[in-house]
Amino acid sequence: MLNPEVGYIKISRFARTTYREFLEAVDKLQALGMKKIVIDLRSNNGGYMDAATNIANEFLPEGKLIVYTQGKARPRQSIYSNANGKCLDTPVAILIDEYSASASEILAGAIQDNDRGVVVGRRSFGKGLVQEQILFSDGSALRLTIARYYSPTGRSIQKPYEAGNDDYFYDISNRYLHGEFQEKDSIQLSDTLKFTTPNGRIVYGGGGIMPDFFVPLDTSGVTPYFNQVARRNLIYRYAFEFTDKHRRQMSSLENLSSIENYINKSNILENFIAFAKKRGVEPNYEQIKESKMIIETQLTAYIARNIIDNDGFYPVITRIDNTLLRAIDILENEDLSQLLSATQANKSTLREWMLAKGKSIVYKDAVALLV
Repeated sequence: MLNPEVGYIKISRFARTTYREFLEAVDKLQALGMKKIVIDLRSNNGGYMDAATNIANEFLPEGKLIVYTQGKARPRQSIYSNANGKCLDTPVAILIDEYSASASEILAGAIQDNDRGVVVGRRSFGKGLVQEQILFSDGSALRLTIARYYSPTGRSIQKPYEAGNDDYFYDISNRYLHGEFQEKDSIQLSDTLKFTTPNGRIVYGGGGIMPDFFVPLDTSGVTPYFNQVARRNLIYRYAFEFTDKHRRQMSSLENLSSIENYINKSNILENFIAFAKKRGVEPNYEQIKESKMIIETQLTAYIARNIIDNDGFYPVITRIDNTLLRAIDILENEDLSQLLSATQANKSTLREWMLAKGKSIVYKDAVALLV
């Protein structure tokens, strides 16, 4: 829990067990009094599509399109919700960044295009191709692109590659150089890529999912010294060493407040600087002063996680996570009634809804399958 009402679930990748683990996490958070939820998909590069569609199904009323695929020689195939979810009335914010891809974009697009929640962060990667593996007699294989993934409003998740391989492969670097990570206005949005959600919100295509609320990349406190210790994973390593050295004294500490009090008496920053110096990172005290808050916060968060797991980690790391803080602020202070109205929009059965759509439905369409 991020606070008494807002729960938090981090999904690092969509594996075979992700959906089951998500349900277990939701049960735990609801037992603790969760009324709203943040799902963190930052740096999640995808995985099993059914895990993403099943999680989307937890938030959507019956008959809502989650995602569809379509190709030049492949008919449209769609996945719809069945209203059996545990979070049908729970306000939700999805966190994404430039490394959120594939299944992450399917989940974010389903929530955004159905007016079911808000997407916070920066434009996602733009990976939305369906590939089929063809095996050959010599043991080799060919992966052939046969279709694309589309969000419910019809946006292609796949970023364009018509400009050539170089532009495609260096897309993320070019975004950074053009200022897209710092300024929302640096993103070029064409009116031809404008789509409208059922509640009238404007969303944009062109590759990736555009957030409803843009949060720039935070580089405050990032110095060459911090980059050196971060690249060498020294903050995490010192946190583990500190925990191991003080485990007997800290094993009786049962809450975050007592853990932080113990850490604050331990001159942790000075000891970390000495630890890093022994491992080849010379101290630069001007840069350390600038990075002090980030280093101390990360050290405290990792140590607390070693003692009381994620109940100690996320309440601490939130203090320097502007995207997460913005999501909490949105859930607590923005009027989300228009978004939540989507949960009441369709009371008809899925069969009635599909029949009403008539010939536009491909009869291979399926309701999201739950394992």
